[in-house]
Amino acid sequence: GDSAGMLAAVEQAATGITAAGKTLVSFGGDHFVTLPLLRGHAKTHGPLALIHFDAHTDSYEDGGDYNHGCMFHRAPREGLVDASRSVQVGIRTDYERSGHEFAVIDAHRANDQPVADTVAAICDRVGSHPAYLTFDIDCLDPAYAPGTGTPVVGGLSTSRVLQILQGIADLN
Repeated sequence: GDSAGMLAAVEQAATGITAAGKTLVSFGGDHFVTLPLLRGHAKTHGPLALIHFDAHTDSYEDGGDYNHGCMFHRAPREGLVDASRSVQVGIRTDYERSGHEFAVIDAHRANDQPVADTVAAICDRVGSHPAYLTFDIDCLDPAYAPGTGTPVVGGLSTSRVLQILQGIADLN
């Protein structure tokens, strides 16, 4: 119930791990946990390219202080993320109104174009910049992840996502 305390504790733990030269992999939890993780990573690596797989942009400014729909509104404004090097993949909710500068490869495009084109678009956007990858399970079509809390039809298949992840594995 202590959201502010959780944010501080996660940020401190992430900073300690990344400052020690380690790679941090985290699983589970509300996607809002990405904000303190980004804060910890940015303290070590500076502003990051964001590679974000999701059905939603999570960049809405009306999310309040502790909300899983606002962390990518906050992250660029806090200097944690370089929006000009960031990309969101699998989006299938209205993103024109969210006011962000991230490139978007929506689910229709990611599903219709060859995987190599999606990989190339991500790699071109990110370049050699240090990147933070985050994956929300609802990027997948509900047929592949029926237990997600916010299902949106038309998502990516597990095979397509795996191929994309394998294709970007050498990014920084």
